[in-house]
Amino acid sequence: MNITALSSTNISLSGTSNMNAIDISMLKKTLNSVEANGDMLTQMMEQSVNPFVGANIDIKV
Repeated sequence: MNITALSSTNISLSGTSNMNAIDISMLKKTLNSVEANGDMLTQMMEQSVNPFVGANIDIKV
């Protein structure tokens, strides 16, 4: 049995596992950011819907 080959395979698998963990962490952060942006957009849209703004104009001559 080739110990060197097993060792290098183990190292490459652990490297892949670390990269997967990093990728998942980045995806979680991105998802949190997108959700926060969506919440802010929803909040801005709710605030912009005011049917009485601009309905009356005060004019003095």
